[in-house]
Amino acid sequence: MADIGNWRRQPQGTWLRKALFQVHLWTGLGVGLYVVVISLTGSVLVYRSELRQRFDPQPRTVSVAGTRLSPDALIAATRQVFPEAEIEVWTEPDDPALAVTMSVEDRGSGRDLLLFDPYTGAYLGNSLPVGWRLTTWTLDLHDNLLGGDTGRTVNGVGALLLAVLSLTGLVIWWPGIDGWRRALVVDWRANWRRVNWSVHSAFGFWTMLFIFMWAFTGIYLAFPEPFAAVVDYLEPFEEDNFDPRTGDQILYWFSYMHFGRFSGVTKVTWATIGLVPPVMFVTGAVMWWNRVVRPWLASR
Repeated sequence: MADIGNWRRQPQGTWLRKALFQVHLWTGLGVGLYVVVISLTGSVLVYRSELRQRFDPQPRTVSVAGTRLSPDALIAATRQVFPEAEIEVWTEPDDPALAVTMSVEDRGSGRDLLLFDPYTGAYLGNSLPVGWRLTTWTLDLHDNLLGGDTGRTVNGVGALLLAVLSLTGLVIWWPGIDGWRRALVVDWRANWRRVNWSVHSAFGFWTMLFIFMWAFTGIYLAFPEPFAAVVDYLEPFEEDNFDPRTGDQILYWFSYMHFGRFSGVTKVTWATIGLVPPVMFVTGAVMWWNRVVRPWLASR
């Protein structure tokens, strides 16, 4: 009972808070930059559908002049520009005024779909606009860290550590029964160190549920098999029953909520709150520098 009383009044002196503080500190320093990248890309990808509509690939017209090149001639013309790549005709439109798309696969950069003039063999550039390719690259970075299945596994571990950060942060946030109201707001009139601390504390409290939701659903997206196994155990699949299972609907909503597949104000909210974890990393790193690194450097 004494420990509970101390926790309510002065949690800073309890052993549990001290232990969780160390877990929170070193987990944050370890995955901080990862969280920054995932958060920033996630905020952008809330609007991935709009971005892809904005940069939707359009057909490229050419001047109809002379005889169209044969597939072999198109491959030969492409090889003059990309001599080391594997090349094939990807699409050859029926409309004679449209450019052809060639598949150019290089071992170092992967497959690209490039446009060529079917009459002159001239290289006309990438078939996908820069904005489209950048959106796709950002999505791959967010989902797989540009590393395929291995990157997605690392992503799942990162999501698990983000969940640890959010839960330990909630415990550490509790300032005691006499100070919890002050910990809900930022004291902008204080000195810069106090402002930095209160930003970290207040922002963390008000966004904890969002951050934990992203972490938990991120674990599911990286490791869906255990979640599916739980659903199959609780609601065994019935071949003659075509009604959706409650568990499947819940898992569907995990993806829906993670990516912010909503509209209007909700998308703005998702994108804005997605910018909070980078703020948390910066303010936390500043506190660590002032409390740990600076005194250590001064002592040397």
